[in-house]
Amino acid sequence: VQLVESGGGLVQAGDSLRLSCAASGRTFSSYAMGWFRQAPGKEREFVAGISRSGGKTDYTDSVKGRFTISRDNPKNTVHLQMISLKPEDTAVYYCAADYTIRSDNVPVRRIEYDTWGQGTQVTVSS
Repeated sequence: VQLVESGGGLVQAGDSLRLSCAASGRTFSSYAMGWFRQAPGKEREFVAGISRSGGKTDYTDSVKGRFTISRDNPKNTVHLQMISLKPEDTAVYYCAADYTIRSDNVPVRRIEYDTWGQGTQVTVSS
């Protein structure tokens, strides 16, 4: 599968953004999907994940209640809706896929993901 992110940009604190990730290649519904982010000088961290069916989601604590991950399997896309953005949300956001036909869990560790997109920059000004 190949992944292409879009939707990043420069916004002010309190604004909203919706990131999208378009997948091509193998059967999209065989992949759990995740969003990670990496700020300058920091390690890439898990933000949100969704199981291959879409029935399970998980979030890092700092975005709970503000970010929502969703997927549209027939359209091979996954989205990250972000509201009430904060300057500390500034980072490059990466879409990732984990081929996992044997389970419907949400992987949260970076090492569990097989494929990555090129990233999209999100900058939140104060």
